[in-house]
Amino acid sequence: MKIAFIGQKGIPATSGGVERYVEELAIRLAREGHDVICYCRNHYIPKDLKEYKGVKLIHLPTIKTKHLDAIVHTFLATIDVLFRKADIIHYNAIGPSSLLWLPKILTNAKIVATFHSDDRKHAKWGWIARKLLGLGAFSALRFSDRAITVSKVQKENCRKEFGGDSVYIPFGVPQGDRVSPNLITQKWGLKGNDYILSVSRLIRHKGIHYLIEAYNAIKTDKKLVIVGEASFTSDYVWELKDLAKDNQNIIFTSEQTGEALAELFSNNYLFVQPSESEGLSIALLEAMSYGSPVLVSDIPENKEAIDDSGFTFRNKSVKDLERKLTILLDNPEMVKENKAKSKEQVFQNYNWDVTVKKTVALYDQLLTDQAIKKFGKLVNYSR
Repeated sequence: MKIAFIGQKGIPATSGGVERYVEELAIRLAREGHDVICYCRNHYIPKDLKEYKGVKLIHLPTIKTKHLDAIVHTFLATIDVLFRKADIIHYNAIGPSSLLWLPKILTNAKIVATFHSDDRKHAKWGWIARKLLGLGAFSALRFSDRAITVSKVQKENCRKEFGGDSVYIPFGVPQGDRVSPNLITQKWGLKGNDYILSVSRLIRHKGIHYLIEAYNAIKTDKKLVIVGEASFTSDYVWELKDLAKDNQNIIFTSEQTGEALAELFSNNYLFVQPSESEGLSIALLEAMSYGSPVLVSDIPENKEAIDDSGFTFRNKSVKDLERKLTILLDNPEMVKENKAKSKEQVFQNYNWDVTVKKTVALYDQLLTDQAIKKFGKLVNYSR
């Protein structure tokens, strides 16, 4: 079948959970013999990269601002895909899903939308943007042929708010192969088990300011390593660096991929995710796949992801985060015991092979239902 992915910045992913989701899914679908295309924003992926691991890359321009980047590119991709004769058009994220009605009425393709996270909760958006994102969420749940939700909590929330049914298919995550420190020693002087790690885009709802404030309040010789970059949030990054300016043990590495990121996941003492809201965090799952002990805010999505394999603190509470960090730093055996649990939780519940199998089954069912409906019309016509 021919499958087109719209809404992501592009692949290969350098940042962002949506991009990693699309990359993993698209590559595996191409490997199974499907004709897969992925729309890419010109500023994210080099224009001369036309194919990646069997996936055809279509580059289109956009307007690189906070409010226009995604929607302009999605509009152009939506117009382009009308002429591609795709069997499945798969939209990603609720903002881009606001335009899925166009190929729904103008093509014979079946439209799938993945509801990654409720972006309306993200602090960077004003009330007008949140209303438009709400329209996208409604479109994803009510106008697509089938919506995918990536957590059970999200599925129930969508049912209550929009009344539309969705299919729960969580992300997968590759099993991390632990590697010894090398690059991270050369770059930042990290030797292993001597730092606390956080990996995310540097945007306010990820809660990195809570982590820095809590870390500044405790006494430890372990460093705090913050991996990630701004996403049209340079003012927030300045705020974070101002909070950290008097503490030389706080390291901002910017975005990291490949071997450096693998080393960071492999050798930390503790992974912390202080986010105020999530869909399903790939960074958290990746950390767990390497056997990182995890401490997360107690929002339902994080608690679902870790189950009983990690530790939690009260969402948005610097004091509780400070208290939990102190306990875990003072009790290394407790932290060590958590490593195997983290890895097993990911292995059992967040497997890419299962994710792809369920997604293909969903595509097949939509196309089968379409064929049966078309055949029925032909039979009635012949009579």
